Amino acid sequence: MASSATVELSRWQFAITAIFHMTFPALTVGLSILLAVVYTAYLRTRNPLYLQMFRFWRKIFAVGFGLGVVAGTVMTFEFGLNWGSYAHAVGPILGVTIGMEVITAFFLEAGFIGIMLYGEGRVRPRTMAFASWMVAFGTLLSTTWILSANSWMQDPAGYTEVAGQFQARDWWQVLLNPAFSYRFPHMLLAVLISAAWFVGGIAAWYLVRQRSLAFARRTLSLTLGVLAILMPVQLYAGDETAVFMGQHQPAKLEAFEGNWKTDNNGYNLVVIPDPGRGKDNLRIEIPHLGAVIGKDLTGQAHVPGLLQTPPDQRPNMWSAFYGFRAMYFTALTMFAMAFAGLVLRLRGRLFTARRFHRLMVWMTPAGLVAITGGWITAETGRQPWVVYGQIRTSDAVSQLSTAEAALSLAGFVTVYAVLVAVWIRYIVRTVKAGPEAVDSSTLPEAVHG
Repeated sequence: MASSATVELSRWQFAITAIFHMTFPALTVGLSILLAVVYTAYLRTRNPLYLQMFRFWRKIFAVGFGLGVVAGTVMTFEFGLNWGSYAHAVGPILGVTIGMEVITAFFLEAGFIGIMLYGEGRVRPRTMAFASWMVAFGTLLSTTWILSANSWMQDPAGYTEVAGQFQARDWWQVLLNPAFSYRFPHMLLAVLISAAWFVGGIAAWYLVRQRSLAFARRTLSLTLGVLAILMPVQLYAGDETAVFMGQHQPAKLEAFEGNWKTDNNGYNLVVIPDPGRGKDNLRIEIPHLGAVIGKDLTGQAHVPGLLQTPPDQRPNMWSAFYGFRAMYFTALTMFAMAFAGLVLRLRGRLFTARRFHRLMVWMTPAGLVAITGGWITAETGRQPWVVYGQIRTSDAVSQLSTAEAALSLAGFVTVYAVLVAVWIRYIVRTVKAGPEAVDSSTLPEAVHG
């Protein structure tokens, strides 16, 4: 078994690489659908504004897509380097699932993204539109396979153990495991919402600066319309997911509620947990609200505490509690902003409400914050298991020295910090440069065909 220091360093390394990788699909899935929609709208209406939107967001999508592919490939190698015992155990199941993601989703994206990025003026517009939809379909397929694999780790089903390895007994149960039906719609909505806030925030920045107004108004209108529909659905999907996880992983629910004893009916806003003593050194709560959220309208029911779980099976309350709060309160803020946007639209003030536009700019990364918080809750709340109830994380790490794990962690942190800085700089420069003006008289002849 690897040392505790090596286990901890390997966990940090995987967490950092996973968060870095997740940043890009969280934006590119929604952006790919936006690109397909606006180009199709351009084909139907011949309105150059949609072509301007397509060209602008295509630039941002392309860089994010490339970084996402590279980061995802690194994670695959990391399974074999830092998590060799885990890779050996789950390879017959997760190796197939991830392989199917590469064969179906990645090959589909790779086959059409070149046309979408460089085909304008070289292929028929209908081919451009078809390629854009195929790239969007590929990103959705990729999300499906990855969520299926991760959900199996959360709630494994349809397998049998043979000589220390998990092998599929029923592939339908493996792929469509119980957790998948809750986590897939929740995550799909999350990435669409995340991209919508990103796009809407940048559109609001142009309105604040009084630049590219036609582009900004159409983009903001489109994204707020999407958010007005998706945000209420997401709150419902998130609640259903939390209820499911509370039933299947009760320790995760106990950790993110922030109670040790089962004697509190309030909702904790702030806790300072002391895991060694099994108590909170500080707790700020709203009385009775925890019971009401748990669907006891009398407000008397007690929220389960983490002392119900044996000490060696308890997740870290710090990360689960604050990860969940980051997701939950950001989601409530996004819902309030989407509702405010709907009211402003109905009152005809959506494009003149300057304070709202400034708030929208600040909300640009809100979706990424919520997704990161949600993944921290999901993954740290599952601990100490890497495959829930089957393999402990401490048994999944490769036989590495602490120095080797520390060196690779330092390398990843350095490279990813540079890549994030370069990516943010590219986004800022692209936004400051603004969308290119589109003169309909100069459009390629093929566009009108």
